[in-house]
Amino acid sequence: QVQLVESGGGLVQAGGSLRLSCAASGSIFSINVMGWYRQAPGNQRELVAIERSGASTNYADSVKGRFTISRDNAKNTVSLQMNSLKLEDTAVYYCYAVLRRSGSYSYTDYWGQGTQVTISS
Repeated sequence: QVQLVESGGGLVQAGGSLRLSCAASGSIFSINVMGWYRQAPGNQRELVAIERSGASTNYADSVKGRFTISRDNAKNTVSLQMNSLKLEDTAVYYCYAVLRRSGSYSYTDYWGQGTQVTISS
């Protein structure tokens, strides 16, 4: 069984900062991608930031320069430092990983349960 567990969501005023963390646990052989998506009410889930093995990263244009993703491969964790938060950053944030379980020969997508981030004016 593989789990992604997020922490760090909450309520913050516009202009403030939050840090999200996610830890992957279970019988994991290797992780290719870890990152974050978000979904606001009435919207589709969208990519926020992902980091691939080899240190290639992608950010949504809307968060570039404000959010920073960091990954600890040894601990199977990924964090998202969110600065200069805006009202439109309000969403449920989901941890995402593409990983290979022990005993498996293929990579599979996994999702966390989501953590609410609410930005107030």
